[in-house]
Amino acid sequence: MNISVVSIPVSDQQRAKAYYVDVLGFTVVEEAPFGGGMSWIQLAPPGSSGATVTLVTWFDAMPAGGLRGLVIDTDDIDAAYEDLLARGADLGGPPSRMAGGIFVMVTDPDGNQFALHQEGSR
Repeated sequence: MNISVVSIPVSDQQRAKAYYVDVLGFTVVEEAPFGGGMSWIQLAPPGSSGATVTLVTWFDAMPAGGLRGLVIDTDDIDAAYEDLLARGADLGGPPSRMAGGIFVMVTDPDGNQFALHQEGSR
């Protein structure tokens, strides 16, 4: 079994898509009408060949900005940090070493937070 899609609750799908694509460098995997004026917007992190995310507005129990705990691996946390900083991403500070590796916190316009992660030491 594999995780294929993680739902990210947002308030405005198009605004969130623009941020994830233009600022965070994600690519659009699929975008299609979903009914009720919503769209299925599925995105992949840069260089990903695995799990993707979808920007959702339809889960009452998942308010916009409620995502925490998602971790996205990168091979070069310093390069990812510098790239995201130059693009204007909302970062929680420079890469920091913690139990489990090196992390950078990223926050989207709705307040969803996820971490970039690199194993090992620099």
